[in-house]
Amino acid sequence: MNNNQNDKKAVVFDNSGTLLERYRVIKDIANDELITNINSMTLIDNIGSAALAILQFNTSILVNLDPNMLISDLIEEYDIEINVSYSQGDLSKDEILEIIKNDKAVIKDISDCFPLLKEKVPNMELCNGSALILDLLEKRIGYTITSAGQLFPNVKSTIATLQDRNIDVFIASGDRSGAISKLANIIGIDESHAFPTASTKRKGEIVTNLKNDGYKVMMVGDGPNDVVAFNNADVATLTIEQKGDYSEKLIKYDYIIKDISEILKINF
Repeated sequence: MNNNQNDKKAVVFDNSGTLLERYRVIKDIANDELITNINSMTLIDNIGSAALAILQFNTSILVNLDPNMLISDLIEEYDIEINVSYSQGDLSKDEILEIIKNDKAVIKDISDCFPLLKEKVPNMELCNGSALILDLLEKRIGYTITSAGQLFPNVKSTIATLQDRNIDVFIASGDRSGAISKLANIIGIDESHAFPTASTKRKGEIVTNLKNDGYKVMMVGDGPNDVVAFNNADVATLTIEQKGDYSEKLIKYDYIIKDISEILKINF
């Protein structure tokens, strides 16, 4: 670290919607409908008791598989790791897996999203992968999500300027490990500073741990899964560069920005 021990500063970024302009296709399984005009966090909030389960695998393998294969069988056969990045219920991982195991959703419920996503992001920089929204009350997979995106225009220059100022940069994201590792390389930060599949609670812990290490910390995010980190940070910055709805759960923030580069004007 180049910072003096008594003057260490860190900026912790969420990824999707903060560093990356996300494009997301959601499939409503019950209604066999593709959705592109709603934020997944807003959708989860609307359900009332739901969880976002991230599938830790490269979704390109699905192209060569039987589209009618159960998602539960896919997870078992390919030993796919599942991480819950956001949840409104206090379910264990085993309980989450049990919901998926008993559901009839199939690979096609994920791959149906591919053509529309490719149309929206023909030159995608990063594929965040796929996830499931679980309805915890009905104990079923309500929706699948497939997402990809491109960096917002001023991300790389903003990161470089922060580093020139001896401010350490971190990522705390609910997205899968492979995507966050690749993102760290793209924007020029050490992979040890990138924390993937971070739940709402985990993001808060990351901020707290940095503060315990002597950092003054700014958290930059855009969704309800950032709220604990916002509360724990010295400075909370809400970004609205990604157009969309913003949950009222984000009740505490110190600054609001429309372009990522605006954080360079914040003295903290």
